[in-house]
Amino acid sequence: MRAPADSAPRAGYPAQVLAVTRRGLAQLVRSPSHSRRAEAARKLARHSLWLAVAGSIAIIALMVTFDQTEIQLMPPRGTPSLWPIRILTDFGKDEYLLSVLGAALVVLAFVAAGLHGTRRALLLGFGTRLQFLFLSVAVSALVTEILKYVIGRGRPFVGGTPNPFNFVPFEGTGAYASLPSGHAVAAFALAFAVSSLWPRLRAFMFTYAIVILLTRLVLLAHHPSDVVAGALVGTAGAMAVRYWFAARRLGFAIRSDGTIVPLPGRVSNRLKKVARGASAT
Repeated sequence: MRAPADSAPRAGYPAQVLAVTRRGLAQLVRSPSHSRRAEAARKLARHSLWLAVAGSIAIIALMVTFDQTEIQLMPPRGTPSLWPIRILTDFGKDEYLLSVLGAALVVLAFVAAGLHGTRRALLLGFGTRLQFLFLSVAVSALVTEILKYVIGRGRPFVGGTPNPFNFVPFEGTGAYASLPSGHAVAAFALAFAVSSLWPRLRAFMFTYAIVILLTRLVLLAHHPSDVVAGALVGTAGAMAVRYWFAARRLGFAIRSDGTIVPLPGRVSNRLKKVARGASAT
């Protein structure tokens, strides 16, 4: 009697992988159901407007007063002693961050497919949080690519001079993809997303993001206004994704004043009941 019981889960494993994957995708596109989502939407709109206005003022001020001065103070591009900075800056590359997070989601789906009950529910709850991190970076990076193409700002010294007003909109090459900084976008999107889920990591994550921002300046990959714009785009993108998740009761709750807060990490009684029901089937 024991052999058939042991073999049944193995026989159904591919179907379980598909079920876990389908569930993970379906929860992202289901209709929003949180009763306080309107309050959260209004708060998101206010904060986004504030970021846009304050950010625009800061970016223009930097372009006019500091961009040209700063890039002339940096060591020449290609300086051999900057090799540690070149390694460090890759920790903010959106392709690398998305690859790591995407691989973690794939591994999680395969592991969760072999679990049942509370253990599966716990792992899937963590998977929802991984989805949030992945989409915060991915959505922000997508918006960034559009902005880079439309704005077409030249990187420092493109054209031979440190001209902060070198713009060729819709040019579409890497030389004219300076605004906003993609590394700053990814780093600040990840920092905001992680801090939203685990507030105790806020200081560490934003220190990481600022370090990535500074590496882009030292390597003469961007102007100061580029990295400030990147920080704003990454933060705003992660804020929008957080609202999307909270409106669907995924990983976040919404307070009466519209504030979005992370759900407790432990499994609730309701979740345990759902998990027991799933294991019974």
